[in-house]
Amino acid sequence: MAQTTPNHTQTVSGWAAHDSSGNVVPYTFQRRENGINDVTIKVLYCGVCHTDIHHIKNDWGITMYPVVPGHEITGIITKVGSNVSKFKVGDRAGVGCLAATCLNCECCKEEQENYCDQVQFTYNGIFWDGSITYGGYSEFLVADHRYVVRVPESLPMDAAAPLLCAGITVYCPFKDNNLVESSGKRVGIVGLGGLGHVAVKFAKAFGHHVTIISTSPTKETEAKQRLGADDFILSTNHKQMLSKKRTLDFILDTVSAKHSLGPTLELLKVNGTMVIVGAPDKPIDLPSFPLIFGKRVVKGSMIGSIKETQEMMDLCGKHNITCDIEVVTTQKINEALDRLANNDVKYRFVIDIAGGSSNH
Repeated sequence: MAQTTPNHTQTVSGWAAHDSSGNVVPYTFQRRENGINDVTIKVLYCGVCHTDIHHIKNDWGITMYPVVPGHEITGIITKVGSNVSKFKVGDRAGVGCLAATCLNCECCKEEQENYCDQVQFTYNGIFWDGSITYGGYSEFLVADHRYVVRVPESLPMDAAAPLLCAGITVYCPFKDNNLVESSGKRVGIVGLGGLGHVAVKFAKAFGHHVTIISTSPTKETEAKQRLGADDFILSTNHKQMLSKKRTLDFILDTVSAKHSLGPTLELLKVNGTMVIVGAPDKPIDLPSFPLIFGKRVVKGSMIGSIKETQEMMDLCGKHNITCDIEVVTTQKINEALDRLANNDVKYRFVIDIAGGSSNH
């Protein structure tokens, strides 16, 4: 455990879950000293991601308790290692899901380190020194500078925090499918939650026609009036689905519950692509006919590299894209987690870790 690692001598206050009840309580632990390649970040804000719920409840059977969640982190750099040249004390910094990779494999060398076989995450991972990583539900973080990005001055630190996971998760599929530079495509987004609402903002900023596909009729007004979507399809309405058959160039599926891809695939034009970024814990149904008869592609995508994350943050700065958030105090972490589990948030919770003690 990290507490017994020799150079882990910095005491930090945070919030951790100790068992699969998922109850998060104050927790004091040790972090490593700031090494030559590290920066120390005073955490101002940390977004609450669905992944946090899966980890604290051990839904995936991989949790190492006690777990300090949080991988949507924004803060101010307070220390810089001697090997670090791209950051200085006082810089606005962001940390997402990545804490360490092997640095040597094909993925790492091609700046796709998020797909490295030995990737270790910001929390519930094993760092290079053998210690368990602890995330952003804590007062400060020590991170290797190669996994840190700069937060543009124009973005508020609280509403920028979820971009470090939700933002990059939806940005990469747009980039990979040439939807950032080109405009005028017909883009469908399945689900209007923490990921979906940011995806709408990106798609509109990039000049596309955006259709929301949802099981919830109440989301239509929200999608069109609040977020500027052009169209809405109620996926449980067979007639609506049929009338929109073969109308979309690209679909981004953000739904994290088990569902069938068949009906949604029929909305794609011939040669259309669907990218899955929601991560249902049970297999999703993928019938062969919509694939074969439409020459369609289904693929997955996860977060992005650090280079892509910086690119995404800079684009958000340029287009003034942030997440729609509800800020909660550290006393309300469990309440926020419960509400998130019940989809009761528009659209992302962010914890005010520093308690308003900083004006950045």
